[in-house]
Amino acid sequence: MSSRFLRPLVLTALIAASALAAAAPSLRVCADPDNLPYSHADGSGFENRIARLVADELGLPLAITWMPLGRGFVRKTLGANECDVLAGVPADFERVLATRPYYRSSYVFVTRADAARPLRSFDDPRLARLRVGVQLVGNDLAATPPGHALVQRGATARVIGYTPLGDGPAAERMLAALAHGELDAALVWGPQAGYFAARSPVPLRLAVAEPPAGLRVPFDFAISMGVRRGDTALRDQLDAALARRRADIDAVLADYGVPRVDGGGR
Repeated sequence: MSSRFLRPLVLTALIAASALAAAAPSLRVCADPDNLPYSHADGSGFENRIARLVADELGLPLAITWMPLGRGFVRKTLGANECDVLAGVPADFERVLATRPYYRSSYVFVTRADAARPLRSFDDPRLARLRVGVQLVGNDLAATPPGHALVQRGATARVIGYTPLGDGPAAERMLAALAHGELDAALVWGPQAGYFAARSPVPLRLAVAEPPAGLRVPFDFAISMGVRRGDTALRDQLDAALARRRADIDAVLADYGVPRVDGGGR
């Protein structure tokens, strides 16, 4: 066959192959490119690792679209068809259809390991005298559940709030201040506490923070993957994959030091 007739055939084949590759199914996940311990553009983060496990279990390539967390995240990701799955969403998050939870964590007290009597309870009478760091949420500086607990106990005189804005994550800055003696204790969301405490130059101790009686805000949260509302087929596939890779997921969470209140990973 002459090259004059061969060229169109080759071109047609290449176009068809490209179209087939573009249409090939994959597990499309959106994640923040700089949000350790959850995700990072270099592939690290425990949510990235769990997404890879699930994609492998489904026999699909993993395709990650990087999108910084912020206002309108669900609209800009699932809503804009940039991806089909979000990892690490609260199980009761109404903007998505959530899978069954694959872990449950809580806020924790973090103190230096060499502290004579580490904090473990909001009933500790020393709480009002100690310098305690707490996380604040968003641009409006709203308190996290531990902040509400401290207010209920009247232990706010020496509390120091850490906003999301700054040089590094608030949890990382809090634990650095604790290691340097600028704080006596910190109240931190569990997965962040476990990750940054393991990287502290000074040994730190974690203790799950039990909310005081009568507090109306939850302290522990179940975490799931989320898909578009109505996409029950994908949700069910993810549920089955998460169940089959349960032991591997527990191992990943243990590698990242995630405190668990669901009995998992033990």
